[in-house]
Amino acid sequence: MNRIILALSSGLGTGYSPIAPGTMGSLLAIPFVLMLLSLPLSTYLVTVITFIFMACWISEQARQIYQVNDAPQVVIDEIAGMLVVFIGQDPSMITVITGFILFRVMDIWKPWPCRWFDKKMHNGYGIVLDDVVAGVYANLLLWVLVYFFPQ
Repeated sequence: MNRIILALSSGLGTGYSPIAPGTMGSLLAIPFVLMLLSLPLSTYLVTVITFIFMACWISEQARQIYQVNDAPQVVIDEIAGMLVVFIGQDPSMITVITGFILFRVMDIWKPWPCRWFDKKMHNGYGIVLDDVVAGVYANLLLWVLVYFFPQ
């Protein structure tokens, strides 16, 4: 069971990248995002919410295995955050690239309450929710950019 948890939490191994594992996990999310964006919005939302809860559980199991809160190998939280970025968005290449960049900036910067979840909640929810909130911020910024700079 531990191998399955480690494989899922690491984004099928992308979290073991020696260079920017969080970025690699975020990149891994893009094909899934593109597939999911072809679904009706309601189905996309149910999938994202289900994935977030699953990611919280898997992240908690990985935290117990690694004995470290938010180990760099755990990138399922970045995948969850990336799914949030594209809620209701157009699947165009420029939107995907811009959303990816915005998410990475928000995830690294960790504006409030991202940092609070990251520093104060030492469990699977804390590992995932800072990235979910970063995804919400990136989603809102993406909507603003799309509004002011339509394609």
